[in-house]
Amino acid sequence: MLCIRAVADETAWTVDPAGAAAGVTLAAFVKARAGVPWSVAKRQITSGKVFVDDARVTAIDHRLAAGQRVAIRANAPRPRDPAREGVLAYDDAHVVVIDKPAGVSSVPYEERETGTAMDLVRGAWRRMGKPATEVPLHVVHRIDRATSGLLMFAKTKRAELGLAAQLRAHEMERMYLCVAHGAVTARRIESSLVPDRGDGLRGSTTRAGQGKRAVTHIAPREALRGATLCEVRLETGKTHQIRIHLAEAGHPLVGEEVYIRDYENAGRRVIASPRLMLHAATLGFVHPVTGERVALTSPPPPDFEAVVGRLR
Repeated sequence: MLCIRAVADETAWTVDPAGAAAGVTLAAFVKARAGVPWSVAKRQITSGKVFVDDARVTAIDHRLAAGQRVAIRANAPRPRDPAREGVLAYDDAHVVVIDKPAGVSSVPYEERETGTAMDLVRGAWRRMGKPATEVPLHVVHRIDRATSGLLMFAKTKRAELGLAAQLRAHEMERMYLCVAHGAVTARRIESSLVPDRGDGLRGSTTRAGQGKRAVTHIAPREALRGATLCEVRLETGKTHQIRIHLAEAGHPLVGEEVYIRDYENAGRRVIASPRLMLHAATLGFVHPVTGERVALTSPPPPDFEAVVGRLR
């Protein structure tokens, strides 16, 4: 096991290329290599001191892959807490758009779930001295918990109805950036998606009259080592649409944990990533009240860029 001291406050190791340590959790790896108790290893990870391939990882149960570089940076600042912070990309009397971090649910899926994007919006309002509880938040669309990027809510019923109409008419512009396994070519994918394709996973069906129509447009942006950075535009917006379509095309997203089964069963090499490599980068719509065109852009966050940089 190779130990590297790159700078004064960093200690780093490379996961055995032979694979002896591959698949272990990050907490177990840090405990063994640093020779510290479980409590110390977990505290180092959750406080943002541990990086995997230069991307901060705060999940103690994150699984490692052979060849990855794990570093402890003693002086790394504590990561921002997404449960208490939120960056608003747009906010007026009718519409609010937040730049959602990965790992945060769009809306509560359980009655008492907190730390969602809705909580982030209200937290941002509180920090700005604005009313945080009196203003309603109407759901317009959702993005996956594992996906980062632009997410919109309506603050009035008039805005909700107007934005929902644009979604139904496919008039809202939504472009995602993703990194997918293999050499991806430009294509248009259309299928009918069902909640269960027969093995418990969402997927496409060829049975007439079943499923919901889903259309995805994919354009490669940059060839990477073993993967492709792509722009993806949604014509429709179904649950996990991008993840399903690319996986079924033989190019599951890097960092995918659900729609990776077929790829793994085929014996293909899975690229390790601390996050799902999917980011909602642009959002364009006609303001439902003023009629003005709104075009928003969100640059990929540092953890996304770190994986792209590693694969360049």
